[in-house]
Amino acid sequence: MTATPTRDTAVPRLAMVGIFGGLFAGYLGLTAVIPVLPAFLRDRHDAGDFAVGLVVTVTAVTALLVRPVAGALADRHGHRTVMLAGALVVAAGGLLYLLPLNVPALVAVRLLLGAGEAALFTAGAVWTVALAPHHRRGQLIGLYGVSMWGGISAGTFLGATLQQVSFTAVWALSAAAPLVAAGLIAMVPTPSRTAPTGGGGGLLLRPALLPGIALTFGAAGYAGLAAFVVLHLDTRDIGHGVVVLSCFSAVYAGTRLVIGHLPDRLGPRRVAAWCGVGEAVGLAVIAVAPNLPVAVVGSVIMGVGFSLLHPSLALMVMNRTDPARQGAAIGAYTSFWDLGLAVWGPVTGLVAAGFGYPAVFTVGAACALLAAALAVRIGRPAAAPTEVPAG
Repeated sequence: MTATPTRDTAVPRLAMVGIFGGLFAGYLGLTAVIPVLPAFLRDRHDAGDFAVGLVVTVTAVTALLVRPVAGALADRHGHRTVMLAGALVVAAGGLLYLLPLNVPALVAVRLLLGAGEAALFTAGAVWTVALAPHHRRGQLIGLYGVSMWGGISAGTFLGATLQQVSFTAVWALSAAAPLVAAGLIAMVPTPSRTAPTGGGGGLLLRPALLPGIALTFGAAGYAGLAAFVVLHLDTRDIGHGVVVLSCFSAVYAGTRLVIGHLPDRLGPRRVAAWCGVGEAVGLAVIAVAPNLPVAVVGSVIMGVGFSLLHPSLALMVMNRTDPARQGAAIGAYTSFWDLGLAVWGPVTGLVAAGFGYPAVFTVGAACALLAAALAVRIGRPAAAPTEVPAG
């Protein structure tokens, strides 16, 4: 007699299509404006470099602050409600681009979009884990991230393409895509919820602290690669830094698709530690690369390591958190990614200015090793999550 798949063994595919598709469409709308805003600000507002940088990056401020709040609201009011609200806020921000706004108003719109992005991503991440079979949670966290990066890639490409038509076409896409996301999210059945237990405990939940700090250190290498690999290879007369970045991105996504199950199978602590070491090795290879093939090898090694670091650490957070508070915990944890980029962006710039481009990758490698060491230090959960037999 063949056993009927239960929630403990089967992935709810239709629900995942709605959640992953909603995340993809939401990020498509969010990022369609990124390649367009600098030209728009210069052409229409004669804005300088500071204003351009502020408008483009200010979303990280509200995202950093709102993620833990969005997670706590998802715990209390339901993941679908908060994720749907995030998609609608992102759509509203896209519509506001259509108004004749000055630079301060654009900053306000971008702050609003940061809050919407935080709600969209955080609620969807915890919803994914809540619906996933226990033995596939780490894999699905990784695939959730692939959906986000897919939306980012598609959004920046479509935004740059539509800019040739008009700015209005880009703004329309940035509003329409999140509305599609809202429709996909709304079609997913409302999940059952566990009533919150205990007190508030603050925004920085203890189970998220060490994994979050490890994630912050892991972000150093990515920040350095994104900002300086092109310049680093140019100064060595190698060039083709974009090829290295493209290889990293492809391997990053491919790793999650092919071996994204490893945190579930081997344990998140072991995988996170090895991922930190892999990221460090890849960065060290790039730092000393004498030619393009060696630099590409470094990007491949780094891509494999960095790809599974986040889902492994996230799974550690979930395993150490009461199910009723996992939204707040994952919100606090993902805030460390925003914090890492905010910190390491200027720090790597100072390192490059003071010690040269190879030092950027050396510092990133040292930080990745610290992330690996922290992953090893994180204690096991007090008790393994139990599965309740069906029927």
